[in-house]
Formats: sequence, structure tokens, C-alpha cells
Amino acid sequence: MPARSLRAPTTSPGALHTAFLTVKDAAEYLGLSPHTLYVWRHRRQGPPSFRMAPRGRVMYRLEALDAWVREQEQADSRSNAALNPLNAPRQERSTRLTSA
Repeated sequence: MPARSLRAPTTSPGALHTAFLTVKDAAEYLGLSPHTLYVWRHRRQGPPSFRMAPRGRVMYRLEALDAWVREQEQADSRSNAALNPLNAPRQERSTRLTSA
């Protein structure tokens, strides 16, 4: 059985993209601007990326983008009930007073 290639949204009609996406395609896939991905890459934030060659294009793995999105969902208290501050045990305030 032949291996199936993954397709991602693309702005260029008829272009076939496999598991690797350019900055432009990754941004479209995530619903972000390419500039945002460039800024995040510069700050070492956002989804993992790499250069295809020493001075080649910046690329993203489709599976890494999906994993990164899942991590963001789990880090958000609205998606992860364990992080919701309303579910945390109640803490008592300190009654210690400072004297002047």
C-alpha cells in the first residue's frame, strides 16, 4: 500500500505540500500572519521550525504544528480543567500585620 502524503492549506493553486510547510503555509495553517511566525522564531517561541539547508528556507513539520497546538490547548486553563483557578483549593489569607 503506498504511503499517503499529508496536505496542508496552500495559497498557491495546484501546489502539493507534504509534511513540510513553508512559513507562509504554516502561518495559513495556524491562522496567523507569516510575520508573527518570523517574530516568534526570532524570540525562540512558537512552534518548532528549522532550515531545510544551512542557508535554506525556514520550514515547519505539519506534525510538529499539530503537537504545538495541542500543547497550547493543554496550557490554557479554559481547555484544561486542571489549570482552571476556580478549581484550585481555597487558600487562606495571611493575617500578619506590619507595624510602622
